[in-house]
Amino acid sequence: MIIKGASVYTKEHRFEKKNIITDGIMISALYAPDEVRSNTESNEESVEGIDILDATGLYAIPGLVDIHFHGAMGHDFCDVDPDGLKEIARYEAKRGILAICPATMTYSEDILSGIMENAASFTADEDMAELVGINMEGPFISPEKIGAQNPKYLMKPDASMFRRLQVKANGLIKLVDIAPELEGSIDFIKALSDDVKISIAHTACDYDTAIDAFNNGAGHVTHLFNAMPGLNHRDPGPIRAAMEKDAEVEIIADGVHIHPAMVRMAFETFSEDKVILIADSMEATGLPDGEYQLGGQKVSVCGKKAVLSEHPDTIAGSVSNLFDCMKTAIHMGIKKELAIRAASENPAKAIGVSDRFGKISEGYMANIVLVDGNFEIKYVINRGMLIK
Repeated sequence: MIIKGASVYTKEHRFEKKNIITDGIMISALYAPDEVRSNTESNEESVEGIDILDATGLYAIPGLVDIHFHGAMGHDFCDVDPDGLKEIARYEAKRGILAICPATMTYSEDILSGIMENAASFTADEDMAELVGINMEGPFISPEKIGAQNPKYLMKPDASMFRRLQVKANGLIKLVDIAPELEGSIDFIKALSDDVKISIAHTACDYDTAIDAFNNGAGHVTHLFNAMPGLNHRDPGPIRAAMEKDAEVEIIADGVHIHPAMVRMAFETFSEDKVILIADSMEATGLPDGEYQLGGQKVSVCGKKAVLSEHPDTIAGSVSNLFDCMKTAIHMGIKKELAIRAASENPAKAIGVSDRFGKISEGYMANIVLVDGNFEIKYVINRGMLIK
């Protein structure tokens, strides 16, 4: 395929007029429209078997990478349902999210084992996002900041258990979440930080404990501001520790979880390569208001807000996909170049797949989303195939 005339978001994080050539599932070349090419490339229309896509007036951005979400279209990643996982991956791909790292919930090792095995056996069809990792969000989290997680399955950090689950997952676990104040957490971080990205999450820890976790190998913060102590002038907490240690931080920019001013603060405070937009979407995403579930708990959805039915003050994930979160961040005042990077290259880098995903560049997967000036999706190219 040759995509002609688009303003392309390049690896230099700016838009430039480029033509894009894909060769099978990969991007093989980018060049300016007036650049002299070989006879074959300068007469593309005459080459048999090559599809020409006129993208004049459109913007080409990388396929998005969501490293923290739970489900969509009535299906949850934790359902251990192969067909349900395919429906989730199909929904994500149609919305420009072409690489996914879905998150588990707080469950027992037995339940988590089934989830890991289901993910390890997944193979994406042409119209589905590729599953590139697993985010293990529970069960090593604090009962004080449990959020919508199920308290029934909470447990102390267990490195041996993690290693058993990683075998079940065939090495797909890219992130594991932990509350660093729990007994055994620092030893867990020391033991595993060379093998998997450690993220501070669902924590009541203070500043010093968070600094200790970062100094011993943690490098990521799950949904910054949510399920953790806020900034305080006498008790700065984990958010200030993350600032000082230049950690990677996840942001749920769905318009519900975080005030726009705080989203802007995060982008202004943390390095441009460390802010990561996530959806944290649950199974109601893509469906109408009603009653759903998350982690075995009933959830009520009204508009953009999902809450635990029995605890309506507790937000239970989001009902926005990552593409919509990226658009919302832009509406909140984030420069589009930064928002795109935070939804593509940065998450790919965080889970170690940035050699193939998150950029429009030679040698990368031909995952490209073409949008108009209002960031409405016009075309989706998934691994070199036009799927929308």
